[in-house]
Amino acid sequence: MMRAITSVEINPLFADRRSPRSFEEAHSLAPEDLLAILEAARWAPSANNMQPWRYLVGRRGDEVFNGLLQTLVPFNQAWAFRASALILVTANNLRPDGKPYAGFEYDCGLSVAQLTLEAHSRGFVTHQMGGFDKTKAVETFELGEELIPLVVAAIGKQGSLDQLDDEMSVRESAPRVRKELSDIVLRGLPN
Repeated sequence: MMRAITSVEINPLFADRRSPRSFEEAHSLAPEDLLAILEAARWAPSANNMQPWRYLVGRRGDEVFNGLLQTLVPFNQAWAFRASALILVTANNLRPDGKPYAGFEYDCGLSVAQLTLEAHSRGFVTHQMGGFDKTKAVETFELGEELIPLVVAAIGKQGSLDQLDDEMSVRESAPRVRKELSDIVLRGLPN
């Protein structure tokens, strides 16, 4: 794996993390690893401790995994079937009093970030996908009105690039790039 080129040294957990599409199809997540990944997600920061995230977890071959795979766009289906697990992240966008909770997506993002970093710390890779049919996910899993599908995450062991087509292989092996700090810090960037 190629480490990110950063302007200052950062924790390898962040510098080494990638979102690959190549997964070892023969790998399966041990229950204790999957539980730890979900536990890390559970302990994410949350405004007023609302914890709006709700997860549907599928392990390759089970009903949830197969249902989630069918909701993915064809491009994502072409590689995600090799992942050890697929997780649908949904969110409750209402406060306990029934009023809208404007920060639900932010909180869920923090939870997924912790899920991702815990997976990475255990030697796994994670790839989040917005390319899925949200309506089909609601119908497939009979989600109530209170749960909004946000993203599907694939988790597993990174596999060989040769399992990918040429376009995906090139994307997978390309150096990681990000906007410069000066592009994203509007004011207050230290010299």
